[in-house]
Formats: sequence, C-alpha cells, structure tokens
Amino acid sequence: CKCYNHHRQEIAYITYNGTFCSTKPCESLFLNINYLILHCIRKDLDIMLNRYCSRMKAWLTGFHEKYKHLYLLLYFPIYLIWFSYIEKTVTTHFHVVHVALDDYIPFCEYFIIPYLLWFGYVAWGIIYTATHNKADYCKLCAFLFTGMTVFLIVSTLYPNGHYLRPQYFTHHNVFTSLCEWLWATDTPTNLFPSIHVYNSLAVHLAVTQSEDLKHNKTARFLSFTLMVSIILATMLLKQHSVFDVVTAFLLAYLMYHIVYRRNWSKASAPQKSRTKVRFESE
Repeated sequence: CKCYNHHRQEIAYITYNGTFCSTKPCESLFLNINYLILHCIRKDLDIMLNRYCSRMKAWLTGFHEKYKHLYLLLYFPIYLIWFSYIEKTVTTHFHVVHVALDDYIPFCEYFIIPYLLWFGYVAWGIIYTATHNKADYCKLCAFLFTGMTVFLIVSTLYPNGHYLRPQYFTHHNVFTSLCEWLWATDTPTNLFPSIHVYNSLAVHLAVTQSEDLKHNKTARFLSFTLMVSIILATMLLKQHSVFDVVTAFLLAYLMYHIVYRRNWSKASAPQKSRTKVRFESE
C-alpha cells in the first residue's frame, strides 16, 4: 500500500509485512508495484504447491492402502534376473532329461497357439484375482512363486536339458515359423518342473477355488480347456519331456494341499486355546 504526499510529490510505501519503507521518488512507483505483484504471485504459487503436495500425499496413501498387495509382484524381476542367468550359463553341460514315452509323442506345430496363450492366461489370473479378491490373489501368488522358486533352485543345482526337438521341418507354415522363433529365444534347458504346466495348474486351481468364479461354469470350462491345451503343447512342441510334466503335477499337488486344503486359521486356534487354559489355571 502507499501514501501520497502532494507537497513533496513523493510516495511513502508500506511493505507487505506492515513496516514502513523510506519515501521514494514517484518514478520508482512502477518498480515497487512489480515487486508487490511478484510477491503475491509467489504466495499464490506456494499455496497451490502445498495443496498439490497434500493431495498427492493423500492419493499415494490411499493407493498404498488399496493396492499394497501388488508389491508381491516385485518377485517377477527377481525371477527374471535369476532365470536369465541360468539360461545363459546352462547351455551344453547338463543332465539329459528323457523317458521312453517321449519317443512316442509326435510333434504338432499347431499347439504353438495355446503355448503362447500361456502368458496371457497367467497374467489374466493374477490381474483378475488382484482386482476382485485379495485373499484369492495372495493364495495364487503363494502357489506360483513357491513353485517358480523351486524350479530356479533345481535348475541351478541340477542343470538339465533335452534333445527332443526335431532337426528340421518336413513342411513349412506360419506355425512352424512361430516354433522356429520360439526355439531361437528359448533354449532346451532348465526344464523341470515345467513352469508352463505348473503355472497353468495354479491358475486353473485359483479359478476353481475363487469365490467369484467357482460357480461360473463357462469360466471354469474355458480355463480347463486352455489349461489342458497348454499342458499338451509342452510335449507336442517338444518343449518338455513327460518327466517335466509329471514333476510339475507332483509339485502342484503338494502346493494345492498346502495353499487351499489346509485351514491355517483353524490350525492356529488350538494353540491359542491351550494357552488360555494354561493362563487360567495359573
């Protein structure tokens, strides 16, 4: 604000904090006005910035509380780094996986389609359970990540591979081209238990045990059909031996009883009751 002196043609200015400035000539009027305007703009910007930070903090807090279960997915970078390491190191010196039944299974390039659909199938299972039921999501993650870790440990301690892939194709089509692309990116090593088989079983079991999907016949039928197709594809594309498939079933059977059949809440109840009785007796 300012006070005008008509006799001296000077202006006395009062600063924004209420103190008086020395009188200044009239020609400095515009400089002081600019200063006050800039100060007001700065104060407005500070207020807007504080409001934005408060809103962002509230949003991040709400996001964390609502989606903190998604932090489990940080396992995937660990898995991919470990898997990439063993893929590069296990190339020639490995234990050959082979059973007699492998020689009777024909090669069928058409099963490349369900084999590649596996990626979307597993992703769908994780996303659906994560957005619909946190309990189902946590069970599925426990099922998946335990088996995938077992696979990594086995492949690290017991390098393995096979020689089941055909040396050449008797005919060529788009499906054989996809097989060639797959074999160029995926080595015939680190095989058991088969993660394609194990994760397909995990997702289908999650569907059958889900509170939202277990009564949906269409979802269960489609999931079962895709699961069976993927399991057959691992053998018909010569990606895995029958031994890899069997070991994946055995591990999935074990994890099914641990994750879904065992009631952990009831298992801990007797311990609490015995502790209470002991306390009362004392």
